[in-house]
Amino acid sequence: MRESNAERVTPEGPLWAPGPLDLGAEEGARLLALATELVVRHAQVIDDVPVAPADPALATATVRDWLVDYDFATARGADRVLRDVVTMLVRWSVHPTHPRYFGLFNPTPTWPGVAGDLLASGLNPQLAAYSHAPAAVEIERHVLRVLAEWLGMPDTSAGSFTTGGAEANLTAVVIALTRRFASYPDAGIASVPGPPVLYASRESHLAWLKIAHLTGLGRDAVRLVPVDASCRLDVGRLRLMHAADRAAGRLPFLLVGTAGTTGGGALDPLVELAAVARDTGMHFHVDAAWAGAVALSDRLRPLLAGIEQADSVTVDAHKWLSAPMGAGMFLTRHPSALASSFRVTTGYMPVDSAVAGDPYTTSVQWSRRFAGLKAFLALAVAGRPAYAAQFERDVALGELLARRLAEGGWVRVNDTPLPLVCVVDPAADGLAPVASQRWHRAAVDHVVAGGRAWISLVLLDGRAAIRMCLTSHRTTADDIAAVVDALGVARRAVAASAAS
Repeated sequence: MRESNAERVTPEGPLWAPGPLDLGAEEGARLLALATELVVRHAQVIDDVPVAPADPALATATVRDWLVDYDFATARGADRVLRDVVTMLVRWSVHPTHPRYFGLFNPTPTWPGVAGDLLASGLNPQLAAYSHAPAAVEIERHVLRVLAEWLGMPDTSAGSFTTGGAEANLTAVVIALTRRFASYPDAGIASVPGPPVLYASRESHLAWLKIAHLTGLGRDAVRLVPVDASCRLDVGRLRLMHAADRAAGRLPFLLVGTAGTTGGGALDPLVELAAVARDTGMHFHVDAAWAGAVALSDRLRPLLAGIEQADSVTVDAHKWLSAPMGAGMFLTRHPSALASSFRVTTGYMPVDSAVAGDPYTTSVQWSRRFAGLKAFLALAVAGRPAYAAQFERDVALGELLARRLAEGGWVRVNDTPLPLVCVVDPAADGLAPVASQRWHRAAVDHVVAGGRAWISLVLLDGRAAIRMCLTSHRTTADDIAAVVDALGVARRAVAASAAS
């Protein structure tokens, strides 16, 4: 006699009971409470933790030795595992949440944003099909509509949340190719009657090279335009390069303006670039991954003049908007090109909603996490005025940092109103380029090894400098004083080492 499903028993238990991975709501609540306790405790003591490991060379061996014990052959107590992981992360990480992390664009996330990440993980909506997650899709599209309004883009603009700026910029390249070359969507690059080329500043984020590789354009298609004395894209050189490329049979299709370069915070002349794009028929994309956030401030918004003329824009919520990683945003004034670039139909996906399109048809991604919730919660809880005040405060702190460093004899070498300060020691700056780079790197390494602050070396149009960027809403004037003091100590130590 065949056994019924209710009577069937597997090695893991009866089939009518929950599976072995189900810990139950009570245990789940306890684990989440412990995780929350560990995260909050870390935030409470972060000021007293070194910003970076004192001896990062030990990290690899130590972490690998610890992981040997985790062969996953048997179950472990969740409390122990959580505490072990947090211990390793705290000991062997650079801490972007530290108020003296003056590094890349990884701000301290706001608590509403962190809560949004938790809710997105726990509820786990699937944003591929509109019919499966109408609330989540509408929340994301609302954020994107509001952002488009702040940027001055048309209310018909469309877009999507992305994993970050690289995916958003990849989307821009695909849309630009689709708009420029009618045969590209079906026949690809091989069908284009000449080598396509795109233009970006030499100081732009060089994800463009990876994107050119991925799309089949080839890295030679990326034309890196020289910059002026302020490290902004040189429009005169751009026009010369464009003319030479056209004469050589190349096909310019995309012009990129950067609003806030990674190295020095330069703001390309967007108004002029928009005019060049109109004159030449190129798609105009603005990579405003970091500085696009200042659209929330009426006082700082003029820094983005010209962005409203862009065909597409990248802004990362996980940068200056202080959402947890990763939450990029892509917008375009050409929704039909967006649809043409990514539209596909299959027999296993739900039928299109009668009220709204499916997200997977307008995005690089298919299955997709609810990344927009953390941005929505952060903006909804704080409000635009708080963000505007925060950005203006960060700018003021950047000005304070520049003044204090100048008083100490450092020379600022980047020209930007954004809170990113690059300085050189004038004596070391006068050395040969290799020697100057070695000196400034030694000073950076001394500061980082001391644990009081995290700063970095940068090459601005080939010139070595020390880079400090303010992006944490927890940074105060005391933190500015600490990094200035640490740099003074580093300068004396490097000078003493050179003299010995």
